[in-house]
Amino acid sequence: MKRLLIIGCGDVGLRVAKLLLPRHRIYALTRNAERLAALREHGLVPLTGDLDRPDTLTGLSGLAHDVIHLAPPPSRGIIDTRTAHLIATLGRGRSLPQHFIYISTSGVYGDCGGAVTDETRPLRPRTDRALRRADAERRLREWGARSGVCVSILRVPGIYAADRLPVARIERGTPALLPHDDAYVNHVHADDLARMVVAALHRGQANRSYNASDDAPQKMGDYFDLVADRFSLPRPPRIARAEARTLLPENLYSFMSESRRLANSRIKHELRVRLRYPTVHEGIAAALTRQGAGHVR
Repeated sequence: MKRLLIIGCGDVGLRVAKLLLPRHRIYALTRNAERLAALREHGLVPLTGDLDRPDTLTGLSGLAHDVIHLAPPPSRGIIDTRTAHLIATLGRGRSLPQHFIYISTSGVYGDCGGAVTDETRPLRPRTDRALRRADAERRLREWGARSGVCVSILRVPGIYAADRLPVARIERGTPALLPHDDAYVNHVHADDLARMVVAALHRGQANRSYNASDDAPQKMGDYFDLVADRFSLPRPPRIARAEARTLLPENLYSFMSESRRLANSRIKHELRVRLRYPTVHEGIAAALTRQGAGHVR
């Protein structure tokens, strides 16, 4: 039985684990002792460790055949020290992982002015959080080339699911941008992302990146309007970009300042992924079905 290590086993990690059990023995790293019992209930072998404290990671060396890295970088700076600590720890083992899947962000492309963006586009991260992700990608590519570990990178846009929709944001009346100021955004359903991770584990190429997105980029305000309409809520008010800069928190405004339309042909042709939710329309419809069954809100 192959041994798999999941770093950062939250919602998406548990969805991945569900697809791979019981054919794998799955270890899950957590720094929160309160999560140990819950991880065991999901059939995983929990391990306690903190990516910010390399001395707690020694048990990971040589442990697993494959690694899936879902943990976020640190919240400050432009260097992903957590990924650096993980690479150093794994490198000390007698055996290295065969496959290493890293979950990055489409934010590494920066603002593309609404252009269609494939994986060959140069990285131009503009925010610190995107710079940290780009740093992690660079470190992992260099490590993979040096060590022979097959590193595959999934660049992920906005993740949504039945319990990950912007309903609360809409209920608060947080404004969206006017159509002529609005930015294109991309989404992926959490279930489809989990399936992409599994596909990358089996078919991902070495030092290859993949846009882990659905088929339908759309303007951000249109997405909020769709959610509002489907949940019978008032549509968010629309404001100009200049006004948004002064009214909205900096992190929210930064999301509105980058526009791109991700091309996802690699996940379809190379990873052979068939999307269950090719657009947010199908994903939101599924959420409403769950709501009717008493699972949402």
